[in-house]
Amino acid sequence: MSAVPEQPATPPHADATGAAPRTVRRFASVIRLRPEKEAEYRALHADAWPQVLATLKAARIGNYSIFLRDGLLFSYLEYDGDDYDADQALIAADPATRRWWELTDPCQQPLDSAAPGETWAPAEEVFHLD
Repeated sequence: MSAVPEQPATPPHADATGAAPRTVRRFASVIRLRPEKEAEYRALHADAWPQVLATLKAARIGNYSIFLRDGLLFSYLEYDGDDYDADQALIAADPATRRWWELTDPCQQPLDSAAPGETWAPAEEVFHLD
């Protein structure tokens, strides 16, 4: 998945050690899946590369899911770091992640409403229940 656009912050939550609360930010985004690439995309994600997953975790990304419905991929993740831009740069600089994107990006087609150069288009949160 390419870089995720900035979204509003969500309420702070204490970490597992009970340390000071951290702000967990939720991100959702959408993109189309090219129908002829669905099997390839599913196969890639069924065996996601350990280095890519480790880089996401190092960048404070968690609770990350991608859903598929009627050719539309919906991504949801949570970010609990302090510097989103720096962590996104860490992901983008990782050689394994860049190779992963070389395989996954051709499977995807940005929405017509996506901004120029935007791949995954941010989705607006309109409701949340904690």
